[in-house]
Amino acid sequence: MGDRVDAPPARGGEPSTQDGAGRTVLMVDDDPDVRTSVARGLRHSGFDVRVAATGKEALRLLSSESHDALVLDVQMPELDGVAVVTALRALGNDIPICVLSARDTVNDRIAGLEAGADDYLTKPFDLGELVARLHALLRRAHHSDPTSDTMTVGSLTIDTARRLVFVAGERVELTKREFDLLAALAENAGVVLSRQRLLELVWGYDFDVDTNVADVFVSYLRRKLERDDLPRVIHTVRGIGYVLREEP
Repeated sequence: MGDRVDAPPARGGEPSTQDGAGRTVLMVDDDPDVRTSVARGLRHSGFDVRVAATGKEALRLLSSESHDALVLDVQMPELDGVAVVTALRALGNDIPICVLSARDTVNDRIAGLEAGADDYLTKPFDLGELVARLHALLRRAHHSDPTSDTMTVGSLTIDTARRLVFVAGERVELTKREFDLLAALAENAGVVLSRQRLLELVWGYDFDVDTNVADVFVSYLRRKLERDDLPRVIHTVRGIGYVLREEP
C-alpha cells in the first residue's frame, strides 16, 4: 500500500514502479510536508520532480522550463490552483494537470475541471493512485497527438480519430455512448475507474450516484467485445468500478 497523503502525510510504503522514467513533473503545494512526501513518492516511481510552494512560482517555472505534467494543490494563498490552471490554459499551455484538494463536492470538482485541469484527486490520497493517474494523463496526452491516434489493449484496437473499434482485426460497431465509455477506459488503461468517475468522464454530472448506468453500458460493451477464445480486457474491481487491461 502506498503513502496516504494529507496534511501532514502518513508514513508507509511507496509505489515502486519506474514507469515515470524520463518524465518531468512539477509538484506545487504550499504545505512543505505534503510537497516533500509527494515529491519523494514520485521520484521513487522514476519521475524527475521539481517543486514549487506557490502558484506564482509554478507559473514562473512553467514559463522558463519544460515539464511533462503538473500536480497542483487547489487551496494555496495569493494565487490558488484553479487560478493557475486558468492562466496556463489562457496562455495556450496544454500540459497535463492533476489538481489536489481536500474539497470533494461536485461543484469543487467541476470548478477545477472546467478551469482546464485534466484530473482531480481528493486528499487524503494514496501515492500509488496519483502515480497511476499521472501515467494515464501522460498516455492521454500522447494519444492526443494526431500522429498517434490508435490504442491497443490485448486483442482490442481503438482508432480514436475515426472512432473505430476492432477485436482481433475484426471491426465491431459501437454506439456513440459505448465508444465514449470504451475510450475513457482505454485512455486510463491499467487504472481502476470508479463508477462515479466514469459517469463524470462519459455522461457529465447529472446522474444520481446510485445509478447503474455505467454497469449497464459496460455490459453492452462486453457483449460486443468479448469472445470465448480471447482474454477478457474489461475487468470488474469489486466495490469500486472497472479497469481496461490485457492481463486476466
